[in-house]
Amino acid sequence: MGEIAENIERVREEIARAAAKAGRVTNAVELVAITKTHPAERVREAVDAGQQLFGESRVQEARAKIPELPSVLRWHFVGHLQKNKIRHALPLFELFHSVDSLALAQEMNRIANEEGMHPRLLLEVNVAGEGSKFGFKPATVRTEMESLLALPRLSIEGLMCIPPLAEEAEGSRKYFVQLRELRDALEKEFNLKLPRLSMGMTNDFPVAVEEGATLVRVGTAIFGERSKKQKQKATDEHGFSRISES
Repeated sequence: MGEIAENIERVREEIARAAAKAGRVTNAVELVAITKTHPAERVREAVDAGQQLFGESRVQEARAKIPELPSVLRWHFVGHLQKNKIRHALPLFELFHSVDSLALAQEMNRIANEEGMHPRLLLEVNVAGEGSKFGFKPATVRTEMESLLALPRLSIEGLMCIPPLAEEAEGSRKYFVQLRELRDALEKEFNLKLPRLSMGMTNDFPVAVEEGATLVRVGTAIFGERSKKQKQKATDEHGFSRISES
């Protein structure tokens, strides 16, 4: 068994333990293997180990990489989506984790209508109010939910968050609880179902599973650390460093 296969097995075991601890079934949690900056041959090793669901955070990289890989694979978009990349992104991804504003959702709806598509998405919530991160403020989600739900081409399936980087995984728990409680409140207030919670990365995904995550975004624990050059490239492309998965 290769290194990537061993890493995937280890991550899945941790998910299973965390789910059991919380009284949840393991198959209620999907592992999104984040392939940002990792070449197609590395992804193939994960495919050979049985992984089928992957995540990318840059449309340009995904457009080059996805055609090199088996067409049966599933792809999620987890990074900040620029409006001028929506048209390219829509055909590539089955789920968008990071719709972070009403304006972005409206533009996505407009382009989806032109293309005859029905995108599925999650709303990104900036649970800690960090200035360096994108996302709806929790209060803004409530005030803009009716406008979001009125966009006929979009299917809103849940929420996503990126908590502040913590030294210990336990430091993320309160933010995962906040996201879950916000989801529960929105479901009740607007009489809808938001079954998906995307939360948890390499440093804290077991805690996220304990608190109700249905999607965990794990890259480093599977593919290893990105080089300083790769991290700097990601920072330069976005103008600042934004960790959407690890």
